[in-house]
Amino acid sequence: YNTAMLPSCSPIPFCPPGLSGEGYGFHGMAFSLQERQILGLQGLLPPKIESQDIQAMRFQRNLKKMTEPLEKYIYLMGIQERNEKLFYRVLMEDIEELMPIVYTPTVGLACTQYGHIFRRPKGLFISILDRGHIRSILDNWPETNVAAVVVTDGERILGLGDLGVFGMGIPVGKLCLYTACAGIRPERCLPVVIDVGTDNETLLKDPFYMGLYQKRDRSQLYDDLIDEFMEAVVDKYGQDTLIQFEDFGNHNAFRLMRKYREKYCTFNDDIQGTAAVALAGLLAAQRAIGKPITEHRILFCGAGEAALGIANLITMSMVEKGLTQDEARKKIWMFDKDGLLVKVVVHFLDAVNVIQPTAIIGVSGAGRLFTHDVLKKMGTLNKRPIIFALSNPTTKAECTAEDAYTLTDGRCLFASGSPFDTVTLADGRVFTPGQGNNAYIFPGVALAVILSGVRHISDTVFLEATLADQLTDEELAEGRLYPPLSNIREVSVQMAVKVVRFVYANNMAFRYPEPKDKDTFVRSTVWDINYDSFLPDIYEWKGMNPAPDH
Repeated sequence: YNTAMLPSCSPIPFCPPGLSGEGYGFHGMAFSLQERQILGLQGLLPPKIESQDIQAMRFQRNLKKMTEPLEKYIYLMGIQERNEKLFYRVLMEDIEELMPIVYTPTVGLACTQYGHIFRRPKGLFISILDRGHIRSILDNWPETNVAAVVVTDGERILGLGDLGVFGMGIPVGKLCLYTACAGIRPERCLPVVIDVGTDNETLLKDPFYMGLYQKRDRSQLYDDLIDEFMEAVVDKYGQDTLIQFEDFGNHNAFRLMRKYREKYCTFNDDIQGTAAVALAGLLAAQRAIGKPITEHRILFCGAGEAALGIANLITMSMVEKGLTQDEARKKIWMFDKDGLLVKVVVHFLDAVNVIQPTAIIGVSGAGRLFTHDVLKKMGTLNKRPIIFALSNPTTKAECTAEDAYTLTDGRCLFASGSPFDTVTLADGRVFTPGQGNNAYIFPGVALAVILSGVRHISDTVFLEATLADQLTDEELAEGRLYPPLSNIREVSVQMAVKVVRFVYANNMAFRYPEPKDKDTFVRSTVWDINYDSFLPDIYEWKGMNPAPDH
């Protein structure tokens, strides 16, 4: 290796492992004197040997000088490329402030601008023109011990629509949270975008677009490509490799989930992760108002993959609590852009008046459909109305937290998909809106699945992924339906422990021997953000006789 080029060389695959490769990162001025000398870095760095504490302080101060979220995103992603352990330390220490930057809502803006803010590629790009060669493309990825893949085809990025390969920001962001929230080693994570074209005319005319300039291929070739991708992943990394589908269009999301769920270790976060976090919020609301989930009438605004996933898991929960499936389904109503399904009702307010729901759940991605009249009516119908505006990003949410609390006189139990600020009412009461962020669910579930060797992920796993027991009475009184994001690492670890116990108890785990102490087992695997030493193990042989003189 030409070590003289190390500080500025591109990460993979040209640098020695540990200096700038995926999963390691360049330590900058934190290299010790001995490391600098052995690695040929002496003189290529300033003389000061700096602690990670000082590096983190500089990082945080630079961030605080920035005002625009996209500017912060670009800076954060740059640090991730140069010094991965420092990036995750700062992200974990200020997760409430920085999660909205590395993930929703800012990641949505970053995706729309992906070709304009591009610095260097992250993840694996597979196009429909690569059919027949996906296995060799996977061989180009430098890490051989991948345990988790997040893949998108870019057709339905958050609530922003078809962004094609610009959607790569989503798998990258999701896998950031795998590591930050659950401590999954970053080198074991692989973000992938599958490019089959885009129907976004604006992108097709954009000289900075980075994908294929063609309409989406919706022929049999699409299915053949996805089949080849799935087969190549398990052939390369093993049958228990977790493959998370993300932001596929509705018409493909359910179809692919049904097709692959019994054949591969896979789940769709938009369907199953969103469902689990919504159910967790409802169960927390049950704690707050003392009304079991079986007594609720739930009206959905939106009837896409998220709504159907949530409805399915709520039905399973109600059946678990004693209802028949038919009884449970009669308590759930769907309203989409064309009106109330099954009944001829065109406006959402009319649906609220007819059904008189105890809970409304917005997953439409269509903006402010929970109007002032809708919110007031919910407050009239219920002592403690449940209002979930779960669409992302913030601009697509069905209502604001301020409107929900103000128009129900602070009586509602509110949750949103993207974060809202604390709300103070005229009488001085302060409410902290709950954020129904999938990050409460998918990192912990993913960690458990990876550690236990699960090969097929059933919906019962997500039914097990509840959070209500991790909320204090004081947090419920503040209006929270989810634990503070500042506790997300502990929340994720406890989630993983719970799921590991469940899959072993239900004969779903394939990794043996089964660990006796599940809590210790899970915690022992969490990735360490402290710098590793690059000094070789140097020692002398004691008792070795010198060679005889001749």
